[in-house]
Amino acid sequence: MKIYTKTGDGGETALFGAGRVSKAHPRVAAYGDVDELNAIIGLAIAEGLADSTSERLKQIQHDLFVVGSHLATPPVEGRTKPSIPELPESRTEQMERWIDEGEAATGALTSFILPGGTPGAARLHVARTVCRRAERAVVALAQEDSVPDAVTRYLNRLSDLLFQMARVENQRAGVPDVAWLKPGTTTP
Repeated sequence: MKIYTKTGDGGETALFGAGRVSKAHPRVAAYGDVDELNAIIGLAIAEGLADSTSERLKQIQHDLFVVGSHLATPPVEGRTKPSIPELPESRTEQMERWIDEGEAATGALTSFILPGGTPGAARLHVARTVCRRAERAVVALAQEDSVPDAVTRYLNRLSDLLFQMARVENQRAGVPDVAWLKPGTTTP
């Protein structure tokens, strides 16, 4: 299989099992944002995160391929639905447990915090913001076409997890969260 097909040279791309659409189509934008999120998570892992964080994120990366496959597969009317894997039902609850574990380690938030800290934590904050953008793209798509509810739920929880993972990475490195200071104040 060649990497280049030349079939997208005119600004269109194929959806899974349902013809071609503009590369500017909301469905393409949604799965493109999820693909970007996956790449940024890979960058965060390469930055050198704690082993447990890296292992969890590697599971997430596999899940994001499933999310992308659902987004790349429009609803089927009058055709056989292509075979795509299901998003693990238990993963959202598992992410909630991971968030709770992280909060137990870092303590509850008492103020807004600025993104940053260690290089790995900063990458996780970038991943969180890309995750939020992907979620917005999925919500926009869902307003005009069918999207599995599990996809939106998954991305919403994932952004919370990425935020908490960034806090844990900083805490493990002894780098404190930096509280946002309201204009005109010197303490949070």
